[in-house]
Amino acid sequence: MSDFPDDKARHKLDQLRRQEAEDSTKRASEYSHIPYVDLSVLPVEIDALKIIPEKDARAGELAAFQVAGMRLKVALRNPEKPAALAVLKDLAEHRYLCERFIASPYSLERAWDFYQRVPERHGSSAGAIELSVEKLAALRQELATLPDVRKKIEEAFFGRTSEALEVILAGALALDASDIHLEPQQQSVRLRMRLDGTLHDIANLPIKLYALLLSRLKLISELKLNIHDRSQDGRFTITLQDAAIEIRTSVLPGPDGENVVMRILNPKAIELSFRDLGLQPWVADTIEKELRRPNGLILTTGPTGSGKTTTLYTFLRAVHSTEIKIITIEDPIEYHLTGIEQTQVDTDKGYDFANGLRAIVRQDPDVILVGEIRDLETAETAMHASLTGHLVFSTLHTNDAAGTIPRLIDLGVRPAIIAPAINVAMAQRLVRRLCPACRVPTTKTSPAYAAIKAELALLPPGVPAPDEAQWTIFDAHKKGCPACGEIGYKGRIGVYEIILINDALEQLILQSAPELDIKKAAVAQGQITMRQDSLLKIIAGVTDLTEVERTVGQ
Repeated sequence: MSDFPDDKARHKLDQLRRQEAEDSTKRASEYSHIPYVDLSVLPVEIDALKIIPEKDARAGELAAFQVAGMRLKVALRNPEKPAALAVLKDLAEHRYLCERFIASPYSLERAWDFYQRVPERHGSSAGAIELSVEKLAALRQELATLPDVRKKIEEAFFGRTSEALEVILAGALALDASDIHLEPQQQSVRLRMRLDGTLHDIANLPIKLYALLLSRLKLISELKLNIHDRSQDGRFTITLQDAAIEIRTSVLPGPDGENVVMRILNPKAIELSFRDLGLQPWVADTIEKELRRPNGLILTTGPTGSGKTTTLYTFLRAVHSTEIKIITIEDPIEYHLTGIEQTQVDTDKGYDFANGLRAIVRQDPDVILVGEIRDLETAETAMHASLTGHLVFSTLHTNDAAGTIPRLIDLGVRPAIIAPAINVAMAQRLVRRLCPACRVPTTKTSPAYAAIKAELALLPPGVPAPDEAQWTIFDAHKKGCPACGEIGYKGRIGVYEIILINDALEQLILQSAPELDIKKAAVAQGQITMRQDSLLKIIAGVTDLTEVERTVGQ
């Protein structure tokens, strides 16, 4: 006969020990006047649990199990334990109002088991929000239009703050928003979202509840909750199955409170093929030829939000192979690319574009991406790299492709370096696509039709323009439809102009010729302007004249 009890006896013994521990905990509760709680029978909220890191929770023998706004219920084994007091102090500094409960070791172990359900952190400086694919799909069905989003957010904002934030984020993802703006005013907080490059009013939120939302947002972005008079930048991650969407948070103090902008960096936004960019076929052929060259500088220009990053990342993917080494220096790294070494500017440590580029050249790269040319040192280093056997991509702030050369000269770059270093100067903008479900045909008698016809007559010789009988010109529907969220537009496409540095242009550069002469030389190459590229997309039914004039100009 065995000296050990059987399974039934062992189970009975465990029950007795558990009951003894619970009775002891109840007595401690009565003595300390702190309420008793049994977490084996009470639901543990994951949102509450993950506020305290597992390591700190186990060290302090405590667990957060319920949260409502900034009110947090915390179970402790020993309320006098120094490690527990340190955690409670930290929570108070983050403006949490903690309600304490006494719990047994068995009860706490059961709560700690739920840490397995807490999503992993993506980087040490970012929080994480779990958003299930199923929930997002359900929300997308509910949030087909902007009015739907407005209604859902207004309803959610009067519930738990964490749920309100989740609905705001889910609404932004459902509408493919690039940015979320929270702008405090005297009586309310204006919520806006940027859709396809334009801001849209979503809702007015109660000013009294905004503080809770802001604290929640600061917490997951790992910003300091007690700082209200200085700007702060942070980030967090939304986990969608295997995809991780990074949210960059910027907080800026204002007269009526702190303004917040959340930039949504969805990896799907850059998952474009080379032909998806919107380049005209003959322009795409030219760029592909230049990408096959082993050296030279390809410059893209355009304002913030014109799609330069997407274009450059697409170029990187087009040239990427296991046979070459690609290194980037960016400010900041917006999207992480597999198989490509990416570095980020850190001015506090003296790692700027110029210093970073010099270090990159010593790493034996074949292809280099420089996020932006801002000064003479960076410009000259990038050009010397292109002249010594590297293919270099970068951006520059100018209004058009022809303005690239005068801008570099203004920075102090010698024309003798510019001419042989640059392969292509490229300018771009993003125009909104017409919603194919509700776009409205334009009559041939309209002023817009006549204006488009007159301008297309000025296309350079050899540019393949469709016969007028093949034109399909549309305008956006003023009220839109459910398919486009009642906007009239859905999605964006690039419009471009390029200049190839040939022998004729090299001579003009060496003479420091004015921008007008460079434009004339580009026309002689048979290149089209952004305006002309836009018109070709208008007659193809992709966009309309109103959108082109808003984005590109007249």
